[in-house]
Amino acid sequence: MGLKTLTATVVAALLLTAAPAIASPPAFVLRDGVSEPVFSYEKAIRETAWVETGQDLDRDGLTDRVAADIIRPSELLARIPVIMDVSPYFEKIGRGNERQPKTYLPDGTPSGFPLFYDNYFVPRGYAVVLVDVGGTNRSSGCFDDVASGNAVVNWLNGRASAFRTPFGPERVRADWASGSVGAIGKSQDGATAIGMAASGIDGLKTIVPIAGVSSYYEVHNGNGAYFGWAGGPGFYNERAAKLCEPFEEDNARRAGTDGNFNEYWRGLDYVAKTGKVRASVFASMGFHDLNVNPIQFGPWWEALNSAGVPRKAWLHQAAHVDPFDLDRSLFVRTLHRWFDRWLLGVRNGVETEPAIRIEHTPDRWTDERRWPPVSRSRTLWPSAAGGLGKHPSPGTVSVTEDPARGASRWVENPAEPSPDRVVFADEPVRADTRVAGTPTVTVTARSDKPSARLGAVLVDYGPATVRNTRFPALGTKNLTSRSCWGAGTAADTGCFLDTVADLTTTDTRIVATGWADLGHHRSLWRGEPLEPGKAYTMTFRLSSLDHVVPAGHRLALVLGGTDADMFDPALPAPGAQVTFDLAGTSLSVPVTPRV
Repeated sequence: MGLKTLTATVVAALLLTAAPAIASPPAFVLRDGVSEPVFSYEKAIRETAWVETGQDLDRDGLTDRVAADIIRPSELLARIPVIMDVSPYFEKIGRGNERQPKTYLPDGTPSGFPLFYDNYFVPRGYAVVLVDVGGTNRSSGCFDDVASGNAVVNWLNGRASAFRTPFGPERVRADWASGSVGAIGKSQDGATAIGMAASGIDGLKTIVPIAGVSSYYEVHNGNGAYFGWAGGPGFYNERAAKLCEPFEEDNARRAGTDGNFNEYWRGLDYVAKTGKVRASVFASMGFHDLNVNPIQFGPWWEALNSAGVPRKAWLHQAAHVDPFDLDRSLFVRTLHRWFDRWLLGVRNGVETEPAIRIEHTPDRWTDERRWPPVSRSRTLWPSAAGGLGKHPSPGTVSVTEDPARGASRWVENPAEPSPDRVVFADEPVRADTRVAGTPTVTVTARSDKPSARLGAVLVDYGPATVRNTRFPALGTKNLTSRSCWGAGTAADTGCFLDTVADLTTTDTRIVATGWADLGHHRSLWRGEPLEPGKAYTMTFRLSSLDHVVPAGHRLALVLGGTDADMFDPALPAPGAQVTFDLAGTSLSVPVTPRV
């Protein structure tokens, strides 16, 4: 018996120790330390199980069931691991930059699985399970994404019931599953994976969140400033859209519109729950993502560091982009080894390699051991002359809120006076300077109204060629050619449009943003009316960043009021004039000694 065959047999035996044997199992085939594509994609089993969540969120008197569309090798008799994507998008938006939906045969059997996970991993002996969040596509119930995903993990581990039809009595067992699950997905799907890991559910071995949310408070609020509410109804199927109205109304009521951090938001703060995480993490984040602010990455990643969670991350200078569309070949190879390590138990060393792969300039990547890198905090104080210095400066400046203008307009023409914003620029840097981590701004300000919103923007002024991330651009663009990633059928080819960097030249680059309500200067838990003319001091975070300021460029802080790019225009604006006391206003940025 050869060494490679022996290794594969050992892997199969290890998988079977967690569950009773099911006949004489063929082994996973390993070659050069990775699983090989030896199983038929065309002949794979495609089926749907409707899994009970244990809830009745739509209040129809029936236990909610989420639809789990499954594709798995037909040849394998050993119990096998699952790669799972839990999403509300499979019907109405689709997945990937080609917006692929799920497709079905006339009898309801799934035929088209979005993205490449099925094409690539099923031939290698994995099952791929795509789960419709409660109330979306073919699921009943309402939008509880973590409960939807956890229900399927429980079923795969023999702890929940599933059925052959949405409402029928015929049960179906996951007697083919090893119980080991990896959750992957972008945006909302990534947020679900993070939330599942934060629940500490048994059986979830790894997560791969791509631009995922780690704290929903920051999605709807910025340090006490309420942006607006966007619930789940837009993704609901026709049945759920009606039944879930009370559920959504209750969520909106509990969330509130006052910007306060409360028990509702604490329940959706996964950063605070990293101590429960039992899964390894392979994350990805773009530092110019306008859909999911990078503040969702920085504090969560540092909490994972503190908790000692096995982790890896790809970080880049694009926007809301999957790394599959940045460096496709290397990302697929890395993801393959990651799943082999954590779901098959292959000791391939991927977890001991540099944890960070980061893009500093378009298509130029480096490997690093940690993020954020070792840095020192540099504090800069604005001056009435428009500079940023090393020492506090006396004086005041005022801005008058214009809710029709946002940060993208504030940063234009920095040398020209504008009543709705003020620009403070540092001296040109003498050498390339890397700013990496989560900056903070401290303001001492007074308002002429009982309330005031604040906006703060960190800007790099200087000519550069960068990824084009000016909304709605994402920093990548599709070509007309396609490449295939795994096996395929006519219904699911596994072939995708190739991508390249979408570049632009600019002399103004926003690198971090932050917002606040001055009435929350004491606590995010409770705001208070301001006494007009009284000065208040407040410190708040900007978005996490990793940016190299090239030699000769100037780093600037821009302060304004309501940011029209962020706040729902239907929300009334305070209409305040805000005066900043410069001696009590500063910017703290994490600067690394070397680029």
